[in-house]
Formats: sequence, structure tokens, C-alpha cells
Amino acid sequence: MSTSTTDRLYLDDLHVGQRFKSGSHTIEEVEVKAFARQFDPQVFHMDNEAAKDTLFKGLVASGWHTAAITMRLNVETGLPFAGGLVGAGGDVSWPAATRPGDVLHVESEVIELIPSRSKPDRGIAVVVSRTINQNAEVVQILKAKLVVQRKPAN
Repeated sequence: MSTSTTDRLYLDDLHVGQRFKSGSHTIEEVEVKAFARQFDPQVFHMDNEAAKDTLFKGLVASGWHTAAITMRLNVETGLPFAGGLVGAGGDVSWPAATRPGDVLHVESEVIELIPSRSKPDRGIAVVVSRTINQNAEVVQILKAKLVVQRKPAN
């Protein structure tokens, strides 16, 4: 369910304080374990029983899995930026764990806009995206610098 190309926003369409909200995704236990097996094979991501004796007291998704879900939600329904979501750096934190059964959505806010001096066809939008579960707990905060196209000259 992606935004059509005619609905895409250019740097010139954005303003500081502008907010976006994505659709949602329910994270299933099978996804948590499959992602972990391939990318983050730690016991608290893969083994229900062993995870009970860890810091998390149960099975949790990898933070990188949460980040991947955040990306998909932002690409498909969250940030309708012309040219796609092209990262130029960022900072990520995970204030709470993502667990199987969580229903995640992303709320994003533009906090800074920086037109490029050397490349007039683009600029940087600094966006803070908070990934939130069904209990209104923030499970990830991503502050990203995104390269966004300027409107083409007519």
C-alpha cells in the first residue's frame, strides 16, 4: 500500500513540525526467530525458554528487526518523499523491547530542513521517527538525515 508517485513530497513541500503516521505491522514469533537466525542469532531472539533467564525475561525481537520494520512502514505508508528514503546518517535507540504479538506503527516529525548549497536539486530533511507498540510504548527512536529531492525546475 504505497503512496503513488503523484502524492510524493519534495523538500520544498516539507516544513519543520510536519508529522506523518504509518500503517501498522503485527510482529509474529516466527518472524522474530527467522530474522534472528539469519541476522542476530542471540538466545533472547531465538529460544523462548532460554530467553526467560536473560535481561529481557522472555523472547524479544532484534533491534535491527525493529529497524527493518520501521523502514518498511515508513517506505510503504509513512514518509511519502520523492525519490524514496535515502539515508545520509542517523542515530537509533531502543528504549523498550519489541516482543512477539506487538502491533507497531511509526510516527515521524520533520525537525530540520537543509537545502544543499552544492547540489541545488536536493537537500536534507532531518526526521525523528518513533516506533510505537499497541501499549503506546516507544520501542525505537530513529533520528535520520534523509536526502530529499527538490522540485524540478519548470
